[in-house]
Amino acid sequence: MNIIIPMAGMGTRMRPHTLTTPKPLLKIAGKSIVKRLVEDICNVFDSKINEVAYVIGDFGKDVENELCKIAENLGAIPKIYYQDKPLGTAHAIYCAEPSLSGNTIVAFADTLFEANFKLDIEQDAIIWTKEVENPSQFGVVKFSNDGYISDFVEKPKHFVSNQAIIGIYYFSDSEFLKQELKYLLDNNINVKGEFQLTDALENMKNKNCKFKSQTVNKWLDCGNKDATVSTNKEIISSLKFQKNQAEITNSIIIEPCYFGENVKLNNSIVGPYVSLENNVSVDNSVIQNSIVYNNANISDIVISNSMIGNYANISGSKAELSISDYSFLKY
Repeated sequence: MNIIIPMAGMGTRMRPHTLTTPKPLLKIAGKSIVKRLVEDICNVFDSKINEVAYVIGDFGKDVENELCKIAENLGAIPKIYYQDKPLGTAHAIYCAEPSLSGNTIVAFADTLFEANFKLDIEQDAIIWTKEVENPSQFGVVKFSNDGYISDFVEKPKHFVSNQAIIGIYYFSDSEFLKQELKYLLDNNINVKGEFQLTDALENMKNKNCKFKSQTVNKWLDCGNKDATVSTNKEIISSLKFQKNQAEITNSIIIEPCYFGENVKLNNSIVGPYVSLENNVSVDNSVIQNSIVYNNANISDIVISNSMIGNYANISGSKAELSISDYSFLKY
């Protein structure tokens, strides 16, 4: 089994945090989004992972090394490919053309999930979906009478299905997918300059590839600040809280929370649903439902529904914040 993770996007909806860190490497409760994604995928099938291939932009060697370690820790071969221009989902996947071989999962790196199924690798192809209340906001799949997918519909104005595509796909024969991606690129079949994966899937379906749906229990979005804070809440709710030798003075912790190493609390209230990464210092403050990244210093403030970047220094009164790395805020 190969896993391909397109993640070359600029992450504009997550700015200012993605100005210094690629979005998939932002951490939630001590693990990067992409690390959690790969581990969660591994939990739904029993096959050995041969390769984990990442399609990235110019993120630098430190990022590439971190991505490689994720694959290597799972006993897989890491591969790095580059997408130099934002030419759509089909183009992004085709950038990993050498890894499009045999059983393959394609997973876009701004989505986490919870599932209790085992992947049926005997199927031609599987699209992972989640039942949603408002299908008009999503790409959805429509089913024929035999239970297979008959159509892919983007943001339907009228109800056709409530099964939304979450951005994870399985192909038993990824050479077939590669062929159809190449067809789109060679014939310049695009929408507003972007080559779309759904066009390749439609061509595969029309050539008798049978698509099934498997439904996840939870679909956890990491597309913007509010969604990522909400996902953090979901994840740490399922974790056992560990203080990790935090220095706690005259403070109250309201679980669930996540603490990294060397956290310092003084005269503060932290929680619920708070992730404090390594070397965070909190003094005379209240923090709820937030993520605070490495080496940040928080003092004399009440914050909620916030993301505070690495090495940020924050003090003031009451706020809802999205503060980038190395920022200084006092008011």
